[in-house]
Amino acid sequence: MSVPALSDAAFLDATADRLAALPGVRAVALGGSRAQGTHRPGSDWDLAVHYRGPFDPDDLRAVGWEGEVSEIGGWGGGVFNGGAWLTVDGRRVDVHYRDLDVVEHQCAEAERGRFRVEPLLFHLAGIPTCLLLAELAVNRVLRGELRQPPAYPAPLRRTAPDRWYGTARATLGYARAHHAPAGRRTETAGALAVAAAQTAHAVLAARGEWVTNEKRLLERAGLRQADQLLRLLGTAESDALVSVVERASDLFEECVRAALKHVPE
Repeated sequence: MSVPALSDAAFLDATADRLAALPGVRAVALGGSRAQGTHRPGSDWDLAVHYRGPFDPDDLRAVGWEGEVSEIGGWGGGVFNGGAWLTVDGRRVDVHYRDLDVVEHQCAEAERGRFRVEPLLFHLAGIPTCLLLAELAVNRVLRGELRQPPAYPAPLRRTAPDRWYGTARATLGYARAHHAPAGRRTETAGALAVAAAQTAHAVLAARGEWVTNEKRLLERAGLRQADQLLRLLGTAESDALVSVVERASDLFEECVRAALKHVPE
């Protein structure tokens, strides 16, 4: 990767200008760790282009930046409906497509406490469609205008914890009944990891904390202890595998119960 020629501020300004000039784009926002101030020197730059009506990825390709530009729906296929992995002025830049019609619909749903969970590469538990509302809350608008929600919706705090934790209990229940007794360590470990991520979503929803990805999800929810349980799976026999799943269930329930005390009536 080449050495950047521009300062971070100049790079961001120039890149935002170029993205905002693409046909159909109404707003450009900075997301990820860069928007939240938790980035490291080598962190990627996550930029979302919010467009209205048709958006042609060929217009982004025509800018000439090095990298890969997907078609609409090229990855994710839901609220994550494509994007690009680029190198701009020696920096790694991820561009996310955001259809404003979809954003506005899913935000209205989330404010009523309704959401779906969609699969997405690299995410254990998948992503909730209310993630689009979370992005509006935590991302930094660089160009154009986007509505910023005033607070985490109370209806979502009431519905999301039960939805996420119910899924986590089912995930652990299947592992306890099938994988663990059969000594299937890999499947048991996978189920435990997925259930941990699902439980973390439940905990943070109960607290009214926005989630935009699974990075640091377990730390934020106080579930890093799950690492200790996963280590036990390496040498455990079938009966012990069941015991580990039960210990995970107890840990997850304790965290959720503590978080639910703060959910508004």
